[in-house]
Amino acid sequence: MTRRLTIAEFNALLAERILFFDGAMGTMLQGYALDEADFRGEAFKDHPATLKGANDLLSITRPDVVREVHDAFLDAGADIIETNTFNANAVAMADYQLVGAVREINLAAARVAREAADAATARDPSRRRLVAGALGPTTKTASLSPDVNDAAARSVTFDELVATYSEQAAALLDGGVDILLVETSYDTLNMKAALFAVMTLFDERPDCQGNGRPPLLASVTITDASGRTLSGQTVDAFWVSVKHAPLSAVGVNCALGADDMRPHVEALAKNAHIPVFCYPNAGLPNEFGQYDDTPEHMAGLLREFADAGWLNLVGGCCGTRPEHVRAIAATVAGCAPRTPPQPNPYSQLSGLEPFTIRPDGNLVMIGERTNITGSARFRKLIEADDYEKALEVARTQVEGGANILDVNMDEGLIDSEAAMTRLLNLIGSEPDIARLPIMIDSSKFSVIEAGLKCLQGKGVVNSISLKEGEETFKRQARLIRRYGASVVVMAFDETGQADTLERKLEIVERAHGILTREVGFPEEDIVFDPNILTVATGIEEHNQYAVAFIEATREIKRRFPRCKVSGGVSNISFSFRGNNRVREAFHSAFLYHAIQAGLDMAIVNAGQLEVYEEIPKALLEHVEDVLLDRRPDATERMVDFAETVGKKKKGAKKDDAWRSGTLEQRLSHALVKGIDKFIEQDTAEALEKYDRPLHIIEGPLMAGMNVVGDLFGAGKMFLPQVVKSARAMKKAVAFLMPHMEREKAEMLARGEVPETAGAKIVMATVKGDVHDIGKNI
Repeated sequence: MTRRLTIAEFNALLAERILFFDGAMGTMLQGYALDEADFRGEAFKDHPATLKGANDLLSITRPDVVREVHDAFLDAGADIIETNTFNANAVAMADYQLVGAVREINLAAARVAREAADAATARDPSRRRLVAGALGPTTKTASLSPDVNDAAARSVTFDELVATYSEQAAALLDGGVDILLVETSYDTLNMKAALFAVMTLFDERPDCQGNGRPPLLASVTITDASGRTLSGQTVDAFWVSVKHAPLSAVGVNCALGADDMRPHVEALAKNAHIPVFCYPNAGLPNEFGQYDDTPEHMAGLLREFADAGWLNLVGGCCGTRPEHVRAIAATVAGCAPRTPPQPNPYSQLSGLEPFTIRPDGNLVMIGERTNITGSARFRKLIEADDYEKALEVARTQVEGGANILDVNMDEGLIDSEAAMTRLLNLIGSEPDIARLPIMIDSSKFSVIEAGLKCLQGKGVVNSISLKEGEETFKRQARLIRRYGASVVVMAFDETGQADTLERKLEIVERAHGILTREVGFPEEDIVFDPNILTVATGIEEHNQYAVAFIEATREIKRRFPRCKVSGGVSNISFSFRGNNRVREAFHSAFLYHAIQAGLDMAIVNAGQLEVYEEIPKALLEHVEDVLLDRRPDATERMVDFAETVGKKKKGAKKDDAWRSGTLEQRLSHALVKGIDKFIEQDTAEALEKYDRPLHIIEGPLMAGMNVVGDLFGAGKMFLPQVVKSARAMKKAVAFLMPHMEREKAEMLARGEVPETAGAKIVMATVKGDVHDIGKNI
């Protein structure tokens, strides 16, 4: 067997020229018109399930056909051929009752591809041909619910995906592939599970240590006109979510032809500091499922990509044949490979959309109300199992200006891991909330891990510390890095919580050294929390707590300017709990001074911060006397003054101006926004206006869904939003069903024949294809 390619060798090839992938294995195999006997062979002749269509199995039962396809693409100019293993994983193979054959299929596929590549290299030793072990997206999604009535449900878990990808990647490596390619990612959580599995495998396998680690590539699939993945992420958010992995290149493939893929490749090329590739389809399928883009046209478009400086590798996906690869190789040959830009020095997070923290930006607001330990109302909702209203708390934080959403489920009387998972899955189904990054907040690392397994974006862990010693600290930090999250480090060590400036800086310095030198954490992904502690307690040594935090912030930003500083602001005013007016003045004044010192982010009640300049002068003077420890009697004076300050009235209720519209306008708005709170009430009103329940469905409800369809088609809505709309529509139809059944019974009683459906529509999609998953949702 040929010695495995090293990362250094791969990088040298990429620096020298643009490399060429092969084309569509599936398209080529369809041309052979194989029957059930071909798929079964001798090895599976008595298998209980139908096997036709299990293309991955052909590496065992018809290796000659798979070899012919590899040879055809190599002859056409491909430098890299992919193994015939797109669905060779336990999740997908379960459909064929072939879970037990997964390793054998991958070994066989790697062997066939290896032999083909080595033979091509032997014919022309000047061009080393490579084998990429293909790991497809599986046929299930970890970020989207399969049940329209239960947004928290998932058809597969992160752990199940990790086990699935671990088995496949190990077999491909054992089979001798040069590269691992995780491709066609329509759900970034699936991709993150694959990367987690491969990174763990690299650490565990002796042959992957040092120079033995193979190049790892990741490819995203943009599925619709909105420019997002099936699970709702933009290309930029995808890149932020996966760049923690040791990737040698990142790209875009499938779902789109080259012309439609153009803006997404450009975006990736602009942001990724590693090599970039694409392998589009041969256009979009026509009404017969065929791909019409000619080799010449496709090659011409990809030449434009190369001339623009976007590409390091290029090839073809669905519908592309050897003639496409030949045309691409001939047309793009000679173009200079892209020179990747320098890594982005800024801290970046992501939900469905990216979030960049820039030095010249405003304070990053972390919404605190979805925190059981900090919000009595939220705790009661979770304890009462009222997750619908708990989601509204999250939405209110987003609408109030939060940039990040803090989620904490640390309550002794509930299953915190299950509660964290459920709420995050529900948030993931609400696009207007899920667009924000999530902060997983817990004192229990098991709860933190449960939360990280739900995030397709790049979140923040709050928090870890040196409280249990360096080994625990390093183990947790490495896992957080592998999950692809940033981390908050508390100023806490084996001897306790840091309360003085000197202790805060001592612990921060020590933690920084461990994270950057031993764990490999980038500075921009480290957030220090030097402990905001309560002032005005009446205990003299507490008087300097606010000053210590502010000065620690100033010094941390001086020593480690790329790291971030954060804190939980409400702690500062805990002495005045019950007096919201005073507490909000404390929060605003404290933030004003901390921001001047360099505070980057703060956990606050977004939307309920007093404007510093609008704090009454007398109140501000008393508050700052305490915060800045300006006089020895500051606490006593503040306590006395607080008695004269009334509690702030609760804010006005959220504007529901849309409720004043006509019935039809209200129904349309509810469907477009996916608001089901009033849908039954409005549908009941429609029963009084319309002659028949069916007329409501065919009239205002379908009119609203047509708006949804138009917006989706124009790329102004994306799939998770459409699913929300579908839930509202389903609730309205469910409300009408008893009325329709009663109407039908009355017609039958009168001897009338009810209207029956005419022709039925059969919607068919390829099982496991991205369109199939969208259809099922």
